[in-house]
Amino acid sequence: MAIADTCVLGRDVKVFHPDLVNLYGCTIGEGTRIGTFVEIQKGAVVGRHCKVSSHSFICEGVTVEDAVFIGHGVMFTNDLRPRAANPDGSLQTEADWTLVPTLVRQGASIGSNATIVAGVTIGRHALVGAGAVVTADVPDHAIVAGVPARVVGDTRSP
Repeated sequence: MAIADTCVLGRDVKVFHPDLVNLYGCTIGEGTRIGTFVEIQKGAVVGRHCKVSSHSFICEGVTVEDAVFIGHGVMFTNDLRPRAANPDGSLQTEADWTLVPTLVRQGASIGSNATIVAGVTIGRHALVGAGAVVTADVPDHAIVAGVPARVVGDTRSP
C-alpha cells in the first residue's frame, strides 16, 4: 500500500499513515484528510477540505466535490453489471466493462458503511445514513436511510 507518484495532492492534504493507504492516479484537493486503509483509484477526484474516513473505497469514475464527509467503510461502485469472466470463460479486462460515473455534490455527508451504487448523484448538503445502500439520486439537502435508501428528512429542518 502506498501513495503512487501518479496522484495529484493539493496543498495541506493530510494522509494519516501513508504506508497504510492505496492512492494511485487520483486527484485530491487542498486541505483534505485521508484516513488509514483508504483506497482511491485512478481517475477518482476528491475535492478540497473533504474528510475520507478509514477503510473507505473510492473507485475510478467517482467525483467528490468540496467539503464532503465520507464516514468509515464507505464503498463506491463503478459498474452496474460486474463480472469476473466473459461468457467464453476468459478473464475480463478493462475493455470488457463500462465505467459508470458517480457524483457527490458539495457539502454532502455519507455515513459509515454506506454503499453508493454506480451512476447516482448525491445532492448538495445531503446526508446519507450509516449502512444505507444508495441506488438512486439523492436530492439536495435530503436525508436518506435504509436499503435501498429512501428520503426520510431534510438537512434544513431542525
